[in-house]
Amino acid sequence: MLLPHPGPAPRRPAPGEQRTLSEEWIAGQRDSEARTNRPLYAVLGGLALLVVLLLALWSQRILPATLALGGVFACAAVAAPVGFALVQSRQVIAERLAKAKERLAAEREERDRALHERQREHARRYTEWRAASRAYEAQPRWYGVTVPADREAVVVVGGTDAGWSALLTTIGVARLREGGDLTVVDLTGRAVARELIRLARRCAVAPRRWVLPADLPRMTLGTNLDAGQRARVLSAVAAASGAPEDVDADETLLLRLLEVLGPRAGIAELIGGLRALCTPEGDDAEDDPALVRLSAGQRARVRERCADTPGAWERAWELERRLSPFEGVGTRVEDGTYAQVKIISTDRASGEAAARVYGTYTVAALSELLEDGPRGEAEPPRGERGRARPNRTRTVVVCGAETLPEGEVDQILRAAADGGVEIVLMFRTPVPAALNRFCDPTCLPVVMRQRGGSADAVARAVTSVPGVAARPGTGAEVHRLSEVIGEAVGAAVTEPHPDPETEAETDDRFFPSPHTESGAMIRDAASGIAPLDLVRHVRSATAWGRATAQAEEIDTLTEPATESDGSLRPIGLDAGSLRRLPCTAALVLGDEGPVLTDTNPGILTLSTATLATVADSRTTGHGADAVSDAEARAAEPGDRSDSRRPRIVPGDRSPAERETAPNPSDPFHGGVVTGGEAPERVPPNLGPPPERLDWRV
Repeated sequence: MLLPHPGPAPRRPAPGEQRTLSEEWIAGQRDSEARTNRPLYAVLGGLALLVVLLLALWSQRILPATLALGGVFACAAVAAPVGFALVQSRQVIAERLAKAKERLAAEREERDRALHERQREHARRYTEWRAASRAYEAQPRWYGVTVPADREAVVVVGGTDAGWSALLTTIGVARLREGGDLTVVDLTGRAVARELIRLARRCAVAPRRWVLPADLPRMTLGTNLDAGQRARVLSAVAAASGAPEDVDADETLLLRLLEVLGPRAGIAELIGGLRALCTPEGDDAEDDPALVRLSAGQRARVRERCADTPGAWERAWELERRLSPFEGVGTRVEDGTYAQVKIISTDRASGEAAARVYGTYTVAALSELLEDGPRGEAEPPRGERGRARPNRTRTVVVCGAETLPEGEVDQILRAAADGGVEIVLMFRTPVPAALNRFCDPTCLPVVMRQRGGSADAVARAVTSVPGVAARPGTGAEVHRLSEVIGEAVGAAVTEPHPDPETEAETDDRFFPSPHTESGAMIRDAASGIAPLDLVRHVRSATAWGRATAQAEEIDTLTEPATESDGSLRPIGLDAGSLRRLPCTAALVLGDEGPVLTDTNPGILTLSTATLATVADSRTTGHGADAVSDAEARAAEPGDRSDSRRPRIVPGDRSPAERETAPNPSDPFHGGVVTGGEAPERVPPNLGPPPERLDWRV
């Protein structure tokens, strides 16, 4: 999560309690005034009584009028200042009440002003919070993972049939999106490429599939090589099923046979030559179908050319026995056109020994083809060339590489590195050929779910990876969606159907005709598929997409995922944690430490998934640690185009998208001026639209 959770919404400030003049306070002020003025009122009462008394005595003629009137005026003179004092006291109380009301009004205005300021600040903060909340909810939670530019191969150790099915389909998504070439060698006998086949068919790309040994006559792999390459391939096959120390002598014998029979001689002719070495010169053996393929002169030249080979008879007999299963290779080829997706798998009932032999033949032949480039294969049509990326547009995936001899693993790695082909080797068990490459700087190690005691050896190998050793104690967190999808799909994607005919109908239910539902012609190759169309095909054609669509609500949480709510589960790098990995989870051990990825292709159908990587999102300003493009280019020296190479999880752009994509360094990037002047260029969508043409003229 590049953007942190914004937290709860800011609370709206509420107005405080309104303060007013209470009746008690006003009554208290008036009582205080009354107590203060009580003596004055008494004086006024006394003076009034005195005036009444004086007037009464005057009316009774007791006092003369002069004294009575003088006394009245004297009382009036004394009462005047007393009454003025009482009036002044009343005015003071009125002014005090008025000032109190004015003070309360001023305080009320100040509180209202402060409240309005707090409300405006709250509105601004709430707007920012709402934008941050929307950005948090809309940000991707699932990012693509790329193979670093300096890595030439991917080595996958562990995993289940379902996990390998998910990984193969995800790799196929990347190749179908960009129009690249994909070759899958499946030596597991578990049909792990079934979902990939369904996806390719839904994308209107017909995959070419061979199931060995039944489809050996339809396969031309290894038949269009030169004599030296064929001799090496066949000697490797013989060594895989017998003693590997005789591989050089077997190769020498096969080379001599090809010198006599010709570089294009089939394996049936080679078996006839080996049979000729085991047959006396006088025996025509007209009833032997192997010798009938050779003329008498060819038999004589074979015996003459191989006469000085030590132990020729015993070696020829053993080579014939080991090469006899390949006698019909390429004898009934129907279609030799280019196919974008090629899948070579072994039969479920063939067994491990047969898988080792057929896998050795396939991988050895592929190694020779990769060293020579596409010369040995049928090249794509002219219109299909140049549409995919020129850098690493071909991927070879070998499932069950633990059954191969270690020398063949080394050979195909060297051939892929020289030919610019991305190679993915998937090992079920941690054989030395896999663990020894964990510290190889040219290989990217990936660990999936381990079984049994092999987890201890893998855990030790994980801790020895430089990126992990530099960060001891690091771990990862598993999202609940990964566990749910793995349990929901399980082994259903690779288990055989109880009714083979129903299974065939299920595999072909998408395209019973050579046209798709939209009327498009199914073809052997495609230049590329739009991302939205590809996501739609993943959702509808694969079991991974359908299961992920049903569990989509697990990934639509608005609150941050935490361990307390069960959305995340921490795991370590110990053996026990590797055994508890979900079937689609994979630990990618790069230079920056372990990264837990999910190989489920259905994640691409989620609204929270993106094809971009975390580094791309940070350098383009979509994260909390965003940096400018200039800083990113300065921090990452070298050609940044190398980072757009094939990915484990598809996250790169197709060539057409890269041509039309805006350049971040362009001052008019995205239609908005971001700095700099470009007077020779005019920003788009500026000015009034042109006048409509009058078609009637």
